Amino acid sequence: MDFMFSEALGTPVWMWAGFLTFISAILIFDLGILFRESKPIEMAQSLRLSGFYISLGISFSVVMYFLRGPEAAFLYLTGYVVEQSLSMDNIFVIAVILNYFAIPRQYQHRVLFYGILGVIILRGVMIVAGAALIHEFHWVLHVFAVFLVFTGIKMLMDGNEVYDVESNPVLRFMRKHFRITDDLRGEKFFVREKSPKSGKMRLYLTPLFVALCVIEVADVIFAVDSIPAIFAITTDPFIIFTSNIFAILGLRALFFALSSLLHRFEYLKYALSLVLVFIGGKILVAEIFSIDHISPAWSLFITLFILIMGGVVSVWKTAHVARKTRKQEELKLKSGSAAGGGNASYQDAPARRQ
Repeated sequence: MDFMFSEALGTPVWMWAGFLTFISAILIFDLGILFRESKPIEMAQSLRLSGFYISLGISFSVVMYFLRGPEAAFLYLTGYVVEQSLSMDNIFVIAVILNYFAIPRQYQHRVLFYGILGVIILRGVMIVAGAALIHEFHWVLHVFAVFLVFTGIKMLMDGNEVYDVESNPVLRFMRKHFRITDDLRGEKFFVREKSPKSGKMRLYLTPLFVALCVIEVADVIFAVDSIPAIFAITTDPFIIFTSNIFAILGLRALFFALSSLLHRFEYLKYALSLVLVFIGGKILVAEIFSIDHISPAWSLFITLFILIMGGVVSVWKTAHVARKTRKQEELKLKSGSAAGGGNASYQDAPARRQ
């Protein structure tokens, strides 16, 4: 039992074991009970699932408060909010990938579920590597800060850049080196079928598995932004890992609710870019001018303020554009009716009936 009270990456082993056991139980309950059968997830169900996972993520800050104190709780919440917000872009990319491979709604949950398992492992490896680097070379944290400022500015300049699935190197590699079926084979990732060339039974990948691999690579690319962002908030591996995992769980649940509504958050990307500049900039300013770092509570407040304002502006602007477009269409219909008169409508009626 002494082993459970020893430390791994600055945190007792029992805390790591308890958290991983808890997450494993949630995932087993999710796939084994809630979604044992492949079926489409409707909007209402997605919202309930999102509320459940987001509540879990926020509630864990209370656990962090009692285990590690108020500062750790604020750092966790800030990290969770930043990771959850950055994942909004990921939702759009996932939607593009699933549409590209024509994955039906009833199989999308299966792809995202197994995607989470891969993400947990990949993010864990990246966090451990990042923590080891910062522990040995503290200046790496400043490199992360510069990278975040650069990334934030680049996001501001790029605007709404469209993700190109076809150019994904993993997709090109898999097409070149593996046998892939032309169509889906239900919910299966792999199938054994007769090769049209040799006539022998061969192992084939299905588009469902290829979509899963492309999504995994897309997440690694996003992690290149998000992992430095949270390391700039805290260097505690336990806080970083737990906030990442809860954000990923929330992302998958939010996908089914928000994938069709992302156009309403058009300006949120600019708010996210400002958050990255703020997180990286506060480290650089504190280092250059030898001043104290902004407290975790203030960091959380400023981050939330920027993101909320980005969301409000997005909804207001897109609603304004929608109203303007609707009015223009109504005017066109009225002008068309006035110009054509009743006879035009009567003459068109047989064509419409045909």
